[in-house]
Amino acid sequence: MDDRVAGALSLPDDWPARPDLSLALNRMGSFDWDLDTGLMHMDRTALDVFDLTPDEYDGRPASLAPRVPTDEAQRLDALVSHALKSGRTDYGAYFRVQRRDGTLRWTHTQGFVRRDGSGRPRRIIGIVRDATQELADSTARRELDEERRRRTSLVEGTTAALAHARTVKDVIAVLKNSQGLAHLGATSLVMGLLESGRIHLVADGPEGAYVPGTRYTRVDEQYPMSEVVRTLSPRFIESAEDFAASYPILWRNISHLGITSAAYMPLIAQARPIGALGLLYRDKDGFTADERNLLMALGTSIAQSLQRAMLYEQEHDLAEGLQQAMLPRRIPSVPGAQVAVRYRSARLGRDIGGDWYDLIPLPGGRVGAVIGDVQGHDTHAAAVMGQLRIVLRAYAAEGHSPATVMARASVFLHELDTDRFATCTYAEADLTTGVVQVVRAGHVDPVVRDVDGSCRRVVSEGGLPLGLSAEFGRLEYPVSTVELDPGQTMILFTDGLVELPGSDLDEGMQRLTALVANGPQDLQKLADQLCDAVDGSGGQDDVAVLLLRRRAAHAPQPGGRLQQHVAQNDPEALSSSRHMIRAAVRAWGAKDRADEIELAADELITNALMHTDGGAVVTIRVLAGTERRLRVDVEDRSSALPRRRDAGEDGVSGRGLMLVDRLADVWGVESRGSGKCVWCEFLIPTR
Repeated sequence: MDDRVAGALSLPDDWPARPDLSLALNRMGSFDWDLDTGLMHMDRTALDVFDLTPDEYDGRPASLAPRVPTDEAQRLDALVSHALKSGRTDYGAYFRVQRRDGTLRWTHTQGFVRRDGSGRPRRIIGIVRDATQELADSTARRELDEERRRRTSLVEGTTAALAHARTVKDVIAVLKNSQGLAHLGATSLVMGLLESGRIHLVADGPEGAYVPGTRYTRVDEQYPMSEVVRTLSPRFIESAEDFAASYPILWRNISHLGITSAAYMPLIAQARPIGALGLLYRDKDGFTADERNLLMALGTSIAQSLQRAMLYEQEHDLAEGLQQAMLPRRIPSVPGAQVAVRYRSARLGRDIGGDWYDLIPLPGGRVGAVIGDVQGHDTHAAAVMGQLRIVLRAYAAEGHSPATVMARASVFLHELDTDRFATCTYAEADLTTGVVQVVRAGHVDPVVRDVDGSCRRVVSEGGLPLGLSAEFGRLEYPVSTVELDPGQTMILFTDGLVELPGSDLDEGMQRLTALVANGPQDLQKLADQLCDAVDGSGGQDDVAVLLLRRRAAHAPQPGGRLQQHVAQNDPEALSSSRHMIRAAVRAWGAKDRADEIELAADELITNALMHTDGGAVVTIRVLAGTERRLRVDVEDRSSALPRRRDAGEDGVSGRGLMLVDRLADVWGVESRGSGKCVWCEFLIPTR
């Protein structure tokens, strides 16, 4: 009988506030299922159909599980899901309910889907009633039984379950499910895969059914699985006598199991055998034509799933091996810092991805920390990731500013023969000063954990993802400055750490900051805990994590250097450069001259922005020599040399170089190709 029932039920929109008395008089229970909250109201008549009392039902469909057999529940779930996704307005189904005394009774339900203006389903309202008498000894019952046998056969049930199987272990788990075997009446199952001319037994059950010496067997040996692989034809063993006569070696080891018949099917995919499946039965004599057809169809379904699983495992192993080869084999030791890194691959539901981390030691007590994610989850993503990691490392090692490193990497990816883009965060930390310059390319914000355990999100302006910024000609990457005190930890991560099922990015960030704040002080344990939390929350994406903790302040090294690009009309960059200079002066032991240095540098930067067509590059560094000096360089692309002039009593400009001359111990101008560099130096105490 068709599960769909003709006709329509007219129910008011505010049902069940005004229950329909006619339903109760006809012994029809009613329900109202709120899809937004998941709550399902059921009246007393409906609960009677399920043999439940009101106090046994908590308003959630899961409370009905003890009364609905598993196979029936799966069929109903599939029917409702199809109605919701296909846009249908109603559905109907007959199914069986198990009452308190263990008896099964037929039940019928009719549901009507109510949608909002956008077509989104919001409620399901309907009826449920006892249909046992209606179906007894009727044509409808016979037709329904036939449909039920088709639906509950292992061919369809197993196929549905195998649709979610991604590995060979998943396939075996589905086949060894006791309910699956019960549908066919089988008491034992064996399965072998063809490997280099031998059959590898990968599944056997139940306990005690394994035959010693059969873990690996040759295709030419006298075993039923070997025979079906050789002949590519199924073998149906009709009786114990047939089994003993045809396969005496195997029979001697399994005769105690009480096996009376067996069915062995070759597993064939793309016209080639990949293995064999055997089902063993007790108290069964022979196989009907319908049973043989169903079992052969079962073999076909399993073979396709196995082939898909084996290809998936091969590709996953290849991609994972490629990605592991691309990631740093070891993280270098960095004076003044403690580092922890982790990579967790997404083994459930998705392939390997393009997540990566890197740590780049730089001159002058600096270190570059990289975290990134290439679009896609395949070997190509892993290959692109490896190339990006190499060029980022090269650009950083060449001494480019963080913004330039990111811009050049974007151009490289755009010119690469790929349609992939990547998100990335590059943080260059001066461990002497604690100044961290952060550049983001479409990536999630990092977080910082304070010494007291509190955690905050470092919100910073970012640019477009790598590849896209070059494609659209928007290669300007804003630089944000963060001051990292001794004991503080910066945490860089990919979005798989915060994008979890059922939550948005803000919720994920809140959950992460709480987890970090309550996490262990030990950096390695904290890194492990972050990855474990993703597993526990059902995260299905790859995760890369890099934790960088600044240790107690140490003596500055000669040649300490910080650099930042300041674009015109970018007040944030100007403020960030002032922050960088202030932190560097304090950390390098020039606190007594901090105001002078900051003011002089600010004048040079302002002059470059006002009197040239482009931005400026600010560099501050410590010069080693007989005297310890701090030097500020401001470079621009104009070849016109500045000159000191008298601003006059009422002048508002013209005082910049006069101030620099008064404040600095020495200053000057140097030509730099198509531009120039205006610099000033200050004597600072020797440590």
